[in-house]
Amino acid sequence: MRSEIIVIGDSGHAKVCIELLRAMGQRIAYCVGVTDAETCLGIPVLRGDEHLARLRAQGYDQAFVAVGVNATRRRLAAMVKNLGFRLVNAISPQAVVSPSAHLGEGIAVMAGAVINADTVIGNLVIVNTGACIDHDCHIGDAAHIAPTCGLAGNVAVGAESFLGIGCKVIPGVSIGSEVVLGAGTVVIDNIPDKVRAVGVPARVI
Repeated sequence: MRSEIIVIGDSGHAKVCIELLRAMGQRIAYCVGVTDAETCLGIPVLRGDEHLARLRAQGYDQAFVAVGVNATRRRLAAMVKNLGFRLVNAISPQAVVSPSAHLGEGIAVMAGAVINADTVIGNLVIVNTGACIDHDCHIGDAAHIAPTCGLAGNVAVGAESFLGIGCKVIPGVSIGSEVVLGAGTVVIDNIPDKVRAVGVPARVI
């Protein structure tokens, strides 16, 4: 099998993830994207998902889904796994990850992020630049914790939820699945599934 990674995505988020992988000493063979770009940070871009089956047949077996939209990232991950790829993680050497944290597959952890003791990070989660997730939290699959968010201990975030830049969450709060929190939202009470909330304190809109 080939050792290089196939990155799915060629956007700005993909650029960040490519640099994370490179910082880990990994090599990327191709990006598979949807734009008209010929390269992404110097990596050749193949346009269209139909290239993935051919790349797998050529012996590439590692992939990273570098797509910021939660539901799309989850769908694409299922597709590449069905083709026989295994998902790798992209974790910045400048992040602090507790040795007792439990990490899923296909996750991105950006520079300056902190993940503390006994926290569970589900598959395909993004922990973005400077975000802090304290002890005993549980972050569901394909959730996105945006830059500079701060989650206190024992916080639960459901699958495919998005916490906008700078959100703060007090200890013990549960945030449902497919929730969107606006930038700077402060969560002091539980948030149900599939709602949008904003403000200080958070209110459902």
